[in-house]
Amino acid sequence: MKKNFFTGILTGLLSALLLVVVLGAALLLTDYDSDNNLIEMTEAKEESKTEENKDEISVSSLEVENYQSIVKKLEALDNLIDLKYLDDVDDVDFADGVYKGFIASLGDPYSTYYTEDEYKALMESSSGVYVGIGASVSQDAKTGIITIVKPFVTGPAYKAGVKPGDIISKVNTEEVTGVDLSEVVSKMKGKAGTKVNVSVLREGEKEPLEFTITRKKIEVPTIEYQMLEDKIGYILMSEFDEITVAQFDAAVDDLEKKGMKALVVDVRNNPGGLLDAVVQILDRILPPELLVYTEDKYNKRVEEFAKDNTKIKVPMAVLINGNSASASEIFAGTLQDYKAATIVGTTSFGKGIVQSVYPFNDGSAVKLTISKYYTPNGRNIHGTGIKPDVEIELDEAMQKEVIIPIAKDNQLQKAITSLKKKIG
Repeated sequence: MKKNFFTGILTGLLSALLLVVVLGAALLLTDYDSDNNLIEMTEAKEESKTEENKDEISVSSLEVENYQSIVKKLEALDNLIDLKYLDDVDDVDFADGVYKGFIASLGDPYSTYYTEDEYKALMESSSGVYVGIGASVSQDAKTGIITIVKPFVTGPAYKAGVKPGDIISKVNTEEVTGVDLSEVVSKMKGKAGTKVNVSVLREGEKEPLEFTITRKKIEVPTIEYQMLEDKIGYILMSEFDEITVAQFDAAVDDLEKKGMKALVVDVRNNPGGLLDAVVQILDRILPPELLVYTEDKYNKRVEEFAKDNTKIKVPMAVLINGNSASASEIFAGTLQDYKAATIVGTTSFGKGIVQSVYPFNDGSAVKLTISKYYTPNGRNIHGTGIKPDVEIELDEAMQKEVIIPIAKDNQLQKAITSLKKKIG
């Protein structure tokens, strides 16, 4: 049975490869109109190839030979596994491994193949509501190390004792370093009330720490806000999800009603999120003008503009650090270009590329890097990040704290000082 199944995989793989080359990936995919994660998001519909591109998608005899060689090599590997491999091979896992390896061969840490379950989890996370351990995480693109950025104070990870800076080494005994971040996150999600075992490495601890965490429904607190002294508003934005736009608008409206004279927006440790969300939030801050643009491999430029005259009219500061990535960098970079805010903190992560998610009819999907994004002044910050106008490191004693008291947050206090000068 396995032999017939694998032969089908090989036949399908070869056919798919040829179809992608001849017809373009759009013919294999279902339409997907909604914006997707910077896990950034852009439209997943592909435009038809123009006359000028026809030579690029024709199939040469050399290409056909290469695909046939791939199939022969996979058949040889399958025979070897049948003869020598100790354990049984699950057909579905075997197929998924082929597809994952195909995308992994690009050598791009941001491109990945999602199984049907992984894709569902991905779409769920972008909505801002999910069942899991309740923590934001980030992954180093070079080392593959996954780190806890912030456990939510209302979530089970925080109650179990997980702290910022903890390195996730295993989930349910499986090593996760180097595994795609979205896949690891999906492993930590599940049904409410079920348990997941998470092993972490913590600075100062000789042995890994083991946590058994009971999953619960999490409504990501993407926005927290308050009015500080001297009528300075403070908005903490942890992600750019679908729910963030309405939460941000509500926070600004409330602060304005209370007589806000200046505003600090904190995107430290914000890993990014939806392109559409950051564009809408910038639209709330800036008048009609260019907010961000992208360019793909064909030099096609797509521009995003603010659409109305609504504008925040008080002085602003934005807090960033090395974990501020992607959509957070668009947010900070755009405001910096227009001198609409003073950027305070440390240099941001440096992710200036856009991924788009392409779903298949069987429920699986592929995320591919498709373009670079640029701030209004034409800056692409991939690999370099946003350099703040005012550079200041967070005090070391505060770097491991989940909740930093305002009085002890030296970066926030620096931003407040800069704003006080502007409001007299």
